Amino acid sequence: MQIILASSSARRNELLNRTGLHFEIKIPDVEEIPLEGESPPAFCRRLSREKAMAIAYRHKHALVIAADTVVSMDDIILGKPEDNRQAYSYIKMLSGMTHDVFSAYTIVQLAGDIDITRLVHTRVHFKEMTESEISWYVSTGEPKGKAGGYAIQGKASIFIDRIDGSYTNVIGLPLAELCDDLLRLGVTYLGGSMDKQ
Repeated sequence: MQIILASSSARRNELLNRTGLHFEIKIPDVEEIPLEGESPPAFCRRLSREKAMAIAYRHKHALVIAADTVVSMDDIILGKPEDNRQAYSYIKMLSGMTHDVFSAYTIVQLAGDIDITRLVHTRVHFKEMTESEISWYVSTGEPKGKAGGYAIQGKASIFIDRIDGSYTNVIGLPLAELCDDLLRLGVTYLGGSMDKQ
């Protein structure tokens, strides 16, 4: 069975590869702008589904997996910083605080009438950071292209003292939950791969 990851994210590609799943990558063309009054979880779920459907309409027999991750602080969405100044402001806001990370994933197969969207929530706490630590972290370039301006699997890990929930969720794809849903759909591990039974 053809399986497609609808994502341009290298991190999601790497995470899904850990499962042994054989898949192709197709990049959806979806505008990532919150609607007026849209909450972070609702925005995350909507984008995940829109990404999946954008590919599924062109590949109706494929099992399409898509995801979206949103970092929020007090219901304010912290997207990918536009520049170092915004990255600095994001990290300063997160310093010494606990924030929310939502990842939604969608599994869809139009020909097989499969349509699942699930939201996973993790709480992440940054220790108090000094101005020089924030400046150093921003100068590494790691915040670029990262929701919330940080990568938990990278250099930011030295500033994160605890999380409550899924670690892979914060990276961008909650693997345990995703694999549970795939197993329920009959997609099982066989000799290092996953094939639909």
